[in-house]
Amino acid sequence: MLRYSDLVRNCLSDIKELLPWELLARIDANPELIILDVREPYEFAALHIQGSINVPRGVLETACEWDYEETVPELVMARKKEIVVVCRSGHRSALAVYNMQLMGYEHAISLKAGLRGWNDYEEPLWSSAGVIVEPAEVDDYFISKLRPEQIAPKH
Repeated sequence: MLRYSDLVRNCLSDIKELLPWELLARIDANPELIILDVREPYEFAALHIQGSINVPRGVLETACEWDYEETVPELVMARKKEIVVVCRSGHRSALAVYNMQLMGYEHAISLKAGLRGWNDYEEPLWSSAGVIVEPAEVDDYFISKLRPEQIAPKH
């Protein structure tokens, strides 16, 4: 049986990743670049990279196709554009890029280390209110908050 971490690890050899400073260079070099955030809407509202679009991982494939309620025309027409996919840690984005490649996206890339890495590189994150989120709030956001029932039992 494969675990989530296995799924992520297995797709890494088939996708491209870039680091936060490389994303900054790509943003400067390519004004057509799409930053696609595949976290859930509540996560995106809390903080995101300015100018990114939010399509949750759970509806990504239908958002990338015509004739679905989730269709995002900008994405459907972007199969030849450079797309950097981001999430919290770089895991969901890796899986998203893998599937996007299967769907014909030629230049989809995952942000390695996700928004955590972006934050570690001290780049700003924005709230849905259009203001930069204070660094202390961002740091708190990235602290794991597992409930006891979410932790694997010890045998």
